Amino acid sequence: MTTPDQATYFRKGFGLRTEVQETLSSDYTGHLVDLLRAREFTLSAGDVTVRLAKEFGFCYGVERAVEYAYQTRAKFPERRIYLAGEIIHNPHVNAKLREMGIVFLQPGETGFDYSGVKPEDVVILPAFGVTISDFETLRGIGCVMVDTTCGSVLNVWKRVESYARDGYTSLIHGKYYHEETRATASQVAKYEGGSYLVVRNMEQAHDVCDYIEGKGLSREAFLEKYEVQASPNFDPDVHLARIGVANQTTMLARESLAIGDAAGHAMARAKGDAYRAENFRTFDTICSATQDRQDAVNELLREPLDVMLVIGGYNSSNTISLAALCDERVPTFHVADANCIDVEAGSVRHVRPGSSDEIETAGWLRTDGALRVGITAGASTPNNKIGEAVARIFATRGIDPAGIV
Repeated sequence: MTTPDQATYFRKGFGLRTEVQETLSSDYTGHLVDLLRAREFTLSAGDVTVRLAKEFGFCYGVERAVEYAYQTRAKFPERRIYLAGEIIHNPHVNAKLREMGIVFLQPGETGFDYSGVKPEDVVILPAFGVTISDFETLRGIGCVMVDTTCGSVLNVWKRVESYARDGYTSLIHGKYYHEETRATASQVAKYEGGSYLVVRNMEQAHDVCDYIEGKGLSREAFLEKYEVQASPNFDPDVHLARIGVANQTTMLARESLAIGDAAGHAMARAKGDAYRAENFRTFDTICSATQDRQDAVNELLREPLDVMLVIGGYNSSNTISLAALCDERVPTFHVADANCIDVEAGSVRHVRPGSSDEIETAGWLRTDGALRVGITAGASTPNNKIGEAVARIFATRGIDPAGIV
């Protein structure tokens, strides 16, 4: 990658935080969330109690990315501004940016189409980052780049780059089609012969472990199954000999750790502990905000709850992980926002863990008796959207949220 030109490349905003803070607060602050925080994350009215996980919603990386996007619009009020994909995976935040005149570029099979971007334009890089190829294309255009890539993502990139430098294949726990994972995997291209393989879950990791131990899929079957999830010219006989484990930062932490353990044990069983020590590396690269939110949910789930509401974009990986955790313990409803809750009908539109299809469920909240509802939200969910959902929970039981003070 070429060295960024400091005249056109920005990673630390433009010093306009004060100028955009009022607008940010207006767009995303939630009164009921502030009230929940002030009351030890508990609101009770009538026979309904709402409990909010102690870590939820916007993380530092998301706040930074959104703020830099607002600063960019303030800094360049007359320029055409593009965004490489979505700034984060929340429809309301992205809608606000569109209202500000920011044009969203859509990814294709080979990356984003930058053909319409001119040197005088501005391009915002999202919190997920972009691939090396995309970065070099923008560098060649000479436009202004505002890089909001999350620091936790950059840490994973450094790990993957070190694997490639030292001749290890990066075994990445993630979704191969996700913007972050695509950007992370591209880091191996910094070194000739760099390679990667993306596995979605433990089931796919077991395929890798079996192959390392000389069982399971044949070479041809393995290549056919994982063609789109592996680096070009990937050869499992060659590239699974030395492995370094990494992950998409928003995956379920315990699964990422389990995949790393499984791969390491497979290498030891196949070729011995000494071989494993020489040819296997693993590090926990789940971001702290993702881990904190998962830990907070696990703590909340120790309490008696009738139902869990998880709020966030349906394509938000960290929100999906939270919903999967909750669903193991209590009836769980992952909603995009408060509009999914129909107060009059007493129903909710939501997705089930492991599915992307929205369904509608009637009678999701009991209509009589004491009710305890747990709530959490993904790291890209604004506080006002959490507050709106809290209000609808109370309204479903005939309680006016405006009276909660």
